[in-house]
Amino acid sequence: MPLTCCVLPIINNHDQPNREEDIQMMLSAGVHTGTRNSDDAMKEYIWRRRNDGVHILNIGKTWEKLMLAARVIVAIENPEDVVAISARPYGMRAVLKFAHYTGAQSIAGRFTPGTFTNQITKQFREPRLLIVTDPRTDSQSVRESSYVNIPVIAFCDSDSPLQYVDVAIPANNKGKLSIGLCYWLLAREVLRLRGTVSRSVEWDVPVDLFFHRDIEELKKTEEEQQAKIDEAAAAAAAAAAAAAAPTPMYDEGIVAAPVEAGFDAAAAPSGGFDAAAGAGWDGDQPEAGAGSEW
Repeated sequence: MPLTCCVLPIINNHDQPNREEDIQMMLSAGVHTGTRNSDDAMKEYIWRRRNDGVHILNIGKTWEKLMLAARVIVAIENPEDVVAISARPYGMRAVLKFAHYTGAQSIAGRFTPGTFTNQITKQFREPRLLIVTDPRTDSQSVRESSYVNIPVIAFCDSDSPLQYVDVAIPANNKGKLSIGLCYWLLAREVLRLRGTVSRSVEWDVPVDLFFHRDIEELKKTEEEQQAKIDEAAAAAAAAAAAAAAPTPMYDEGIVAAPVEAGFDAAAAPSGGFDAAAGAGWDGDQPEAGAGSEW
């Protein structure tokens, strides 16, 4: 019986200057965090088990498998022959973005049985490569791929079954940050191998675009932004109203006269108040007896 050998591509760390940065990002996103259960086929990817029972994945093998999966994807001549599937809600946005930037097809949400086997269905497809987010959640698509000999690349947690999976990428496939980052790293490496993106510069697509966004969080963020806009508009309107208010105008001649003379010069008698004491209010001289009586 002839012995067949599978030759894996040699991955040199010197050719990947961003390996340490990628591993730091994966640690921050919790890619290495597994579950309390473990599958027997995933033992080689498990590094250790914490005191609380959670398995820790070997993140070095995760990075190497990502590079291997990217080379497998690039080997497909037509990018549309690659299909990325995610029935898990946290992976739907990541799958759509991955398909958008790499030119692949995507199936986000429920997988219709018979998509790969029943030619009568409207969504019938004949891909050459399948990428699944979770072999357990996407078990229907993985099973159908085995019927038509489609190789499968899967993100596998510590308890994921590896039946019909050809390339297993050990990663946390239950966290939205982990799923988004893994698809982002995979898409970036595919574009770099194709020559679309240079390795000397950073990819201009932020990793946040691959993360799942909750509808309630989006509504809350929109409400906060709208409240800030309303406050800014109210402040601007108040400032405009204050600037448009009429300024009181005074006649310089009327205002300056009391300031310069101190009193109304025309109203004060020329001889002072003592000079006007002998005269009445009408300007007539009082009678002779009036002054003595007063």
